[in-house]
Amino acid sequence: MSLFQFLKSKTFFVQIAIAIVCLLLFVFGLKLWLGVATNHNQKIQVPNLQKLTLVEVERILKELDLDYKIIDSASFNSAYPKKSVIEQTPEAGDFVKEKRKIYLTLNPSKYRDITIPDLNGLTKRQASSQLRAMDLKVGTEFTFVNDIGKDVVRGLRYKGNILKEGDKLPLKSIVDLVLGNGKG
Repeated sequence: MSLFQFLKSKTFFVQIAIAIVCLLLFVFGLKLWLGVATNHNQKIQVPNLQKLTLVEVERILKELDLDYKIIDSASFNSAYPKKSVIEQTPEAGDFVKEKRKIYLTLNPSKYRDITIPDLNGLTKRQASSQLRAMDLKVGTEFTFVNDIGKDVVRGLRYKGNILKEGDKLPLKSIVDLVLGNGKG
């Protein structure tokens, strides 16, 4: 029997039909299995976790059969409680399946620390400008010491304590200047 005759025979068409039926059964079975294995049509709405502490987040997500992972701490934001959630992915209101991880960005417990530079010998204006550029605040309580230079910085104070070059302060701290009185 030649190849051409075999392609026209009843045996060939029966084998093709069997192959198509098997393929359709396999695809249909795979679709059913995937629907069950991946919990098709199951949706859990992601809650809004912003401004919640980790204890509250853990309790809420455990009830919903969801997981969380902390990916980062952002810059301190005083509008949010310390160590609370600032951002989350996926967003609140999105739908996910069970056991899905919610990625959280937390608010640090304080501002990051700034290293105090040597400002000795600068004018009040220069030192104030430099401190503001470093995101520190300049206090209005100036201490004057006997020095030949008027309004020349001779030291820094934080909450009454004398600061030295290299000391660290939290961002947004109020630094008071110790200035010369010009009567040195």
